[in-house]
Amino acid sequence: MQVLRCLPKQETLNLTVSLGRGGEACVYTVPSDENLVAKIYHKPIDTYAQKLQAMIANPPENPTANLGHISIAWPQELLEAVDGSGSIIGFLMPRIRGMRPIMDFYNPGNRRQNFPLFNYQYLLRTARNLSAAFAALHASQYCIGDVNESNILVSNTALITLVDTDSFQVRDPEKNIVYRCSVGKPEYTPSELQNKTFADYDRESHHDLFGLAVLIFQLLMEGTHPFSGIFQGLFDPPGYEARIVAGHFTYSQKQKVPYLPTPIAPAWQMLHPRLQELFVRCFEDGHNSPQLRPTAQTWLSAIAEAEESLVTCSLNPQHLYHNHLNKCPWCERASQLGGRDPFPSLEAIACGEHLKPRCKSKKYHLPIPRIRKPAISPSPLHHWQPILTANLSAYQAAKKPNKTRFYTIIFCLLGFGLLGYLDIMIKFTRPFISQNPYTQQSLISHLGNNSIQTDSLTFIDYYDRGNEAYQKRDYEQAIENFTQGIKKKSTFSKFYINRGNARYNLNDYEGALADYNQALKINPQEVKALVNRGNAYYMLADYSSDPEQEYQKAINNFNTAIHINVRDTEAYIRRGIVRSQMAKYSSNYQHEYQKSIADFTEAIKLNTSKAEAYFQRGLARYQFAQYSSNYAREYKQAIVDFTQAININPRMAKVYLKRGMVHYELAQYGENTVQQNHAQAIEDLEKSAQIYLEDEDMDNYQQALSNICVIVSKKCDTLFQSSTSFNQVQP
Repeated sequence: MQVLRCLPKQETLNLTVSLGRGGEACVYTVPSDENLVAKIYHKPIDTYAQKLQAMIANPPENPTANLGHISIAWPQELLEAVDGSGSIIGFLMPRIRGMRPIMDFYNPGNRRQNFPLFNYQYLLRTARNLSAAFAALHASQYCIGDVNESNILVSNTALITLVDTDSFQVRDPEKNIVYRCSVGKPEYTPSELQNKTFADYDRESHHDLFGLAVLIFQLLMEGTHPFSGIFQGLFDPPGYEARIVAGHFTYSQKQKVPYLPTPIAPAWQMLHPRLQELFVRCFEDGHNSPQLRPTAQTWLSAIAEAEESLVTCSLNPQHLYHNHLNKCPWCERASQLGGRDPFPSLEAIACGEHLKPRCKSKKYHLPIPRIRKPAISPSPLHHWQPILTANLSAYQAAKKPNKTRFYTIIFCLLGFGLLGYLDIMIKFTRPFISQNPYTQQSLISHLGNNSIQTDSLTFIDYYDRGNEAYQKRDYEQAIENFTQGIKKKSTFSKFYINRGNARYNLNDYEGALADYNQALKINPQEVKALVNRGNAYYMLADYSSDPEQEYQKAINNFNTAIHINVRDTEAYIRRGIVRSQMAKYSSNYQHEYQKSIADFTEAIKLNTSKAEAYFQRGLARYQFAQYSSNYAREYKQAIVDFTQAININPRMAKVYLKRGMVHYELAQYGENTVQQNHAQAIEDLEKSAQIYLEDEDMDNYQQALSNICVIVSKKCDTLFQSSTSFNQVQP
């Protein structure tokens, strides 16, 4: 794609490399400037141009200018169509590198995996920096509008960057026009805007402040939403929208609400008293009087006060907590979580203990919430593993010497500071301060570029580095390394496949397609590139006006892969998954489901220990049962498949979840005894919930608990009816 850049001089940009695609626009790298990206709208609209012009003319103050960091990725230049019409089709903005979504930091599992040294003080500083960015925007009379976790990036030094700024609500002071924000996420939307058409309302700063408080709560409470909890009512638990509208703050201090805190959430008392006060002010006092919600500047000051009150645990220096507590809450929490420390010690990190599975409790009790209807989610497609050097016959990297534990510990103590993770020898009593009232601060200073010389690295070195970053789920770094490797050896197809896999995991399916296409140009026999390209087409169907066309493209790729290698198990499994999805659009759904089941059966013939193939076949049979006249047979065959998958891999929580739901369905249809199927369903769902809890997959954990509630309720209804009948026939 070609676009016209008018400033500082007219220049035609040839945009070829996509970094990501959304519903309204696509983001590309800028060939002439690696520090910029271009955002191009799919359908240019005049209001976009007017809004962007107002934004560029009136940028907000950058609270991290003194640190050389961009805290708000603001539009910088407009881009025009090359046809000479002068129509605005997009804009240039700063390219943000080395940052991850805020969820990767407030989610304890993701944080421990990727940033194990990111302790509670870092979380407080992230909240403080987030407040500073909100304060800067509000000072310039901008409103974010669509406050949510996906638009906020965080660095390993606790700096933040707000992205997707073109969706903000913009007030043009010269024309006195408000360009509204037409989108929003219910979990971060205040009660007065719930169930409203956002495009009909001018946002105010106090609307943003609700979302800011939710994000701060999630940062400091291990990802817990302030309105999440175990429902104590008699019917289906309301969604977040209804809870927020009702003002049912789970940790309410002024009224009784029908929710109990989630058992694995941190204790409310763990929060600094000043922060407790502000949360109550926002979610309770601000419910009926939105103007009472604490401002971003108020949050900034309170968080700074809370940070100064931190003390260090005597057992683990990574445990920091507020001085109003008489003991370390993180030690207690680690014990409650079966040894899964939210902030592992340096010794544990050096030994890799923080990456080990959670220890199973000898006694396990699942709190049972109230009734909720079961939700059946579509079949997930797995993220792809990179092609490792060990699998290459032509290129072998030199083996790295084993490190002794002594050197590992020394590396953790000294090296992480140089890598930008943590300066463990400083108490942070003198942070960077400026005269700006909403100054954003970093916990540590950057120590400059690494002294590692990259000119001498071979393409295998970059390949190894890319694979290492991929295994750590640092996909952006993996892409960077694979790209450098391509510069060294552009004919090495594995670079393109693995870079495509990294882009796939960042939801950049078009970028992944481009890489798979390039790999296949180099080597048309690359089966992995064909299978992965089919997977990308499958995912792009969600964004297409003609999903069946994308599904057919996926099928064609799987067919070609199977033609090249008739024994490629993965190609059969993926083709079966796509066929299951196509059945929903087909008038001959029975035929499509049968073809899907046949694919999974073939995969099982090729590899009888492939648990995923048994699970997917069971899932296809479960879905087909809803259309079959002999539903009981399909359900029972699905149970056989799920059982076999569990025999192969007893840790597949999703299999227990689905098997439990099949037992529940059989009970609904009166197959066998109702009580027996209910009991089996509850047993499976409890096991599923236990594994999800151990893996800290809280969304699926809550789903498993909710499904248990439905079955418990149904079981109680059955017992009640039996009791009533018994009473009627007895004298």
